[in-house]
Amino acid sequence: MHINPIKSLQRREFLRRGSLLGLVGSAAPWALTLSAIGEAAAADATGYKALVCVFFSGGNDHGNTVVPYDQPSYDAYAAIRQTLATPRDQLAATALTPSVALDGGRQWALAPTLTGAKRVFDAGRLAVLLNVGTLVQPTTLAQYKAKSVPLPPKLFSHNDQQSVWQAAMPEGAITGWGGRIGDLFLSSNSSATFTAINVSGNAVFLSGQQAVQYQISTGGAIRVNGATSSLYGSQACSNALRSLITSPREHWMEHELNRVTARSISAQSTVASALAAAPTNFTTPFDTTNPLASQLLMVARLIASRGALGVKRQVFFVSIGGFDLHDNLNAQHPALLGRVGSALDSFDAAMVELGVANDVTAFTASDFGRTLSSNGDGSDHGWGAHHFVMGGAVRGGRFWGTQPEVSVNGTDDVGQGRLLPTTSVDQLAATLASWMGVSASELPLVVPQIGNYTTRDLGFFV
Repeated sequence: MHINPIKSLQRREFLRRGSLLGLVGSAAPWALTLSAIGEAAAADATGYKALVCVFFSGGNDHGNTVVPYDQPSYDAYAAIRQTLATPRDQLAATALTPSVALDGGRQWALAPTLTGAKRVFDAGRLAVLLNVGTLVQPTTLAQYKAKSVPLPPKLFSHNDQQSVWQAAMPEGAITGWGGRIGDLFLSSNSSATFTAINVSGNAVFLSGQQAVQYQISTGGAIRVNGATSSLYGSQACSNALRSLITSPREHWMEHELNRVTARSISAQSTVASALAAAPTNFTTPFDTTNPLASQLLMVARLIASRGALGVKRQVFFVSIGGFDLHDNLNAQHPALLGRVGSALDSFDAAMVELGVANDVTAFTASDFGRTLSSNGDGSDHGWGAHHFVMGGAVRGGRFWGTQPEVSVNGTDDVGQGRLLPTTSVDQLAATLASWMGVSASELPLVVPQIGNYTTRDLGFFV
């Protein structure tokens, strides 16, 4: 009998992933077994720590997010951006005074609507990371032009660069570096299901070899209706449905589907109970009309429930879309950043209130930056960009990385004001992973290309 090798491989992969889905919801002994399957011993977790990735979908315009403010730099910026430039007098309230002065007397300001982020910067719990982007290895402009070093695949493409940012691999990757961090800590969590939690849908960032992202809505765990409540007014019908969709089956696909469903029902019950005992409000309120703030409110509530959920290490993912502004930049971008600033401000205050500010680090990410030059009504796809990292363990109130020139066709520009990154996503990932407790020997499991870099720790943690 002829066996289709592709179908055979697909079946084995389905079984492997399905088995992981079923097992990660089990108790610690199963998690220990899963960790043993991995390529390295599990990292040792003491106390609690969490990472929160805040993803700006579409490619954020960093030029109007972190804005040149000293007069010479602002003049260059305004000349290049033309009608897109934020008027300098509108930046006075958000001009940043870092604890460590920048070279050349340079100054920067946040967008006028990022007042919430400025408050956290001034409190010393938010730092600005300058010119971060996807790279394979450190790359100079001369090397880029000569094509003498490997570059990330399909630069300036949304899907491809989202994958490289989140997975350190091309589009089609099945694991992300957040999920790979989770892999190393599964055995530290008595309920491994809640190691990697996505509040915005689905993202490769949180998928691991063993860690499977648990998806939750801003309203809480999603119920399997009918199986968890009365069906047609009959508890007997509900019980019958639950048995039908959770009991073992002979056919392998039915069996794995039922295992996943049973895991979902069990997890929903655990989360519902944990959240019922967690704070629903914080001293600093979250704007629940702001989708990003609602996502971060759920993250805050889950962190408050960490004891009930049985976790010592967690990785979260939230996102906000709408940043692909080839046009209407001035009309739409300020409001988007206003939502970001408000959400970060509330989340920071909630972490302080919970007493875990030093144990939780949030960072921003996006497909790519955008062109410094204007296309008339917006900006186009770029490469490097400025980002934020926030938390009590962060050496905030200052800038990290290398300041780019404010120019087109300058020493940092690959065309139209697209920044050639001077800090790689790999270095950022390695720094965050190390803070979480990943050892130097295990870093290549999280960031496969980290061996290409001499600097593996960017230094922004206390």
